[in-house]
Amino acid sequence: MKVFTSCQDAINACSTSHSFALAHLYSDEKPMKMHIHNSYELYFSISGGRQFLIDNRFYTIQPGDLFFINQYESHHLTQIDSQVHERIVFSIYPDYLKELSTPETDLNYCFSCRPENLGHKISLSDEEQKRFRYYVHKLSSIQGYGSDLLEKAVFLELMVYLNHCFSRYAGQNAASKEPEKPEGYHAQVDQILAYIHQNIGQPLAIETLAEHFFLSPSYLCRIFKSTTGTTINKYITAKRITLAKSLLMEGHTVSETAELCGFNDYSNFLKAFTKAVGISPKKYASFT
Repeated sequence: MKVFTSCQDAINACSTSHSFALAHLYSDEKPMKMHIHNSYELYFSISGGRQFLIDNRFYTIQPGDLFFINQYESHHLTQIDSQVHERIVFSIYPDYLKELSTPETDLNYCFSCRPENLGHKISLSDEEQKRFRYYVHKLSSIQGYGSDLLEKAVFLELMVYLNHCFSRYAGQNAASKEPEKPEGYHAQVDQILAYIHQNIGQPLAIETLAEHFFLSPSYLCRIFKSTTGTTINKYITAKRITLAKSLLMEGHTVSETAELCGFNDYSNFLKAFTKAVGISPKKYASFT
């Protein structure tokens, strides 16, 4: 199986094959900006990296951390270590995982279940990390006759194992209600993220946000950018696009979706959605 050295190449391969793709990445690839894509993402940290912003939640990244990100969640890697940032990333086509699932075994569970105390991350033990990397090595070694079937079989075994890890980790942390406060945590920015998340369908001009939090617009923009690594407007747009994808999949019309997501201009919605997702809202809705 081909192992990509670019996250974007893996995403493109996944979209083309409608199955899954694997990438092994290092610090020499510039991280993607706040983005959304149509595939699930499994992100395993080997070394380096400091922080992940997924939707409205921050996470500190440590070696052995595994993140589960679905197709409706915007995410952005911030504050990357300048020396080493090695990670393994799977891009997975959602319908492919659904096809592999059974009534007794839902392989989408780790991407669709979001316990408040757990969120998107689990921390694998040394033994779990070894087993995860065993599957990665096995996949990367497959070639020749029957490779398609062998890749599918190993991937299926991997996803059963990861769902088992996710379920067990969620159970172990069920009593924990305190959300993670990563390095560089900024209480005001955390409040701003929560406010945007709760009011994404409403007008969210910078001036309005600044007035709500009793801050100057310039200071608001400065602390948001320094903490998240992206601008408020880019973050809000990404959040609105992720909501739009979900609404379109639920059967809402394009015009209804634009209004519910807080886009006050229909043409701006069409441009923003097409740029972020790669296809128009109408075409995306036709896949439902």
